[in-house]
Amino acid sequence: MRHRIAVVGSGPAGITFARVLHRHDHPVTVLERDPAPDARPPGGTLDLHEGMGQRALDKAGLLAEFQALSRPEGQAMRILDPDGTVLRDWRPRPDDRANPEIDRGQLRDLLLGPLDVQWGRGVTQVVPGTQDGVRVHFTDGRQETFDLVVGADGAWSRIRPAVSSVTPHYTGVTLVETSLDDVDARHPDLARLIGDGSVAVYGVNRALVAQRSSGCHVKVYAQFRAPLDWHTNLDLADVEAVRSNLLALFDGWAAPVLDLLRHGTAFVHRPLYVLPVSHTWTHVFGVTLLGDAAHLMPPLGAGANLAMLEGAELAESIATAGPGDLDEAVRAFEKQMWARAGRWAQITTAGLERLVSPDPAEALALFDQVQPS
Repeated sequence: MRHRIAVVGSGPAGITFARVLHRHDHPVTVLERDPAPDARPPGGTLDLHEGMGQRALDKAGLLAEFQALSRPEGQAMRILDPDGTVLRDWRPRPDDRANPEIDRGQLRDLLLGPLDVQWGRGVTQVVPGTQDGVRVHFTDGRQETFDLVVGADGAWSRIRPAVSSVTPHYTGVTLVETSLDDVDARHPDLARLIGDGSVAVYGVNRALVAQRSSGCHVKVYAQFRAPLDWHTNLDLADVEAVRSNLLALFDGWAAPVLDLLRHGTAFVHRPLYVLPVSHTWTHVFGVTLLGDAAHLMPPLGAGANLAMLEGAELAESIATAGPGDLDEAVRAFEKQMWARAGRWAQITTAGLERLVSPDPAEALALFDQVQPS
């Protein structure tokens, strides 16, 4: 008899988990609060690492399709001084497949494939330990029970309280995101500045990063240290007011760099939250977590990769577990996840401290360690 399994959340963690189970002919229910896959903008681009995100796709049988969609040239990275001086200009070899980029929307569609997602099914809470299993409560008042509920529902997970009382805390670093559309035709100078991949400019306690996606689309991120309520006297819905505030914050930087903000079409406030570096919990029968729900960390390239690999590994463990071995498989998975995620949380936390630092030379030194010339 097959286990009744539900995963909450259709991000990279949840649908990788479901896709690998599907490959093993194991039924899984995917619960997603969004009413449709395109209900929200999918976001920017992700670099999938050979030993993590790409490994997960291989377990799902999707590596070749990923390679056809991905952009190895997107690994390119240019670093500028605030005065516009080029400090580093790293470009990958033509055969470099270590961390190719893929748009989040393309990755989502690749993973969704044949999966039957229950869209518009928001979960309010889960209650483990009932006679019939784990009870899932939905926003519409209905309830269902499962043998295992996997929380892959992100930073503000509704599943996490079933296993942990810990909540995310603010890092002291805020991101404000904007976008450039049709950049090659409309802003050719900026297109050349950004190149095939990303450009980053580091100053005292602030940075500007622009990253190219497919289709001539660019995401721009203003990063700075500030109190959580830094915008109290600013209407974040007022595009021109936000733009003026950011231009003042980066006053004195080179005009071509500031054009990344001047030409932004809209602004989204994204304060960075994290969970404690070594977040673990006492195992709860029938409930576990993946990805940001389990180990929210600074967005420095590890989070989505970890989430996908975890989803694939947990799915394989479940698919090969005997009828009475489901709980033991989950326990073993959690121990492995905690150890690996703890290491990456330490790395990314230290990385954020260096990238948005009183000493911009720290950011350059970090780049040289990660991507030596």
